[in-house]
Amino acid sequence: MILIADSGSTKTTWCFISQENEMAIFSTGGINPFFRTTEDIYDELKSDLAPKIPGPVKSIFFYGAGIVNDEVGKVVKNALTEIFEGATVETNSDLLAAARATLQHSEGIACILGTGSNSCLYNGEKIAEHVPPLGFILGDEGSGAVLGKKVLGDFLKGIMPEKLAAKFQDKFPFQYTEYLQKVYKQERPNKFLASLVPFLSENLEDDYCRNLVAKSFEEFVERNVLQYTNCRNWPVCFVGSVAYYFVEILQEVLVKKGLKTGTVLQEPMQGLIQFHSKKNK
Repeated sequence: MILIADSGSTKTTWCFISQENEMAIFSTGGINPFFRTTEDIYDELKSDLAPKIPGPVKSIFFYGAGIVNDEVGKVVKNALTEIFEGATVETNSDLLAAARATLQHSEGIACILGTGSNSCLYNGEKIAEHVPPLGFILGDEGSGAVLGKKVLGDFLKGIMPEKLAAKFQDKFPFQYTEYLQKVYKQERPNKFLASLVPFLSENLEDDYCRNLVAKSFEEFVERNVLQYTNCRNWPVCFVGSVAYYFVEILQEVLVKKGLKTGTVLQEPMQGLIQFHSKKNK
């Protein structure tokens, strides 16, 4: 009877929960209403999602990147309302998804560390305080895009240690001008920069890689987490692949800054299932 969606720009994960509490998981393309129309979303979901749903839908909870306010949320809401007649539809940001997935109904600080980064102070019901992430040019500290920006900049400027630079060149055999083309001319440079991050995790035994990640996480904490009221009183929770794969370094940074480590999830869906299953019992 419940349909939950966790949507990014490239993929949307859906979970249908029946009245008997049986679950079915589906995937469709990414739905960012900032760049899509209601008609476009309707056409895609009518063909790619609706036929897969095994029963009636009473409530839909859609969480997605790009949902910055109710007006943008209506772009998705109107499409879903038309497909699933009679269902109530709630649209929320991916940041609220992170908060609900990790903190449920408790107070705390919820963060996203994936291709981009974001954070908020959550009061157990809604976002109470929010430091704007500003994107990978002005902000997004600790994100995959910023880690990639740092490692690529160091490689091109000759700052990266010589042996590590040789490995980097082997893994990414582009010319200088090709790198600049990918960052400054092609679409979604943040995605390209984030694609360089596995190189860091593969070479984490090297002090250069470990220090680069740690310093970027420190910047995220200092410029975001420490801005929240009574930040050291709350658990600091994370959703996202960067947080998940570098969790050991992340925990070290939080301890260093006198902060409490909370839940760390690669993706929010399991936590959202728990949140909405409890809420609707």
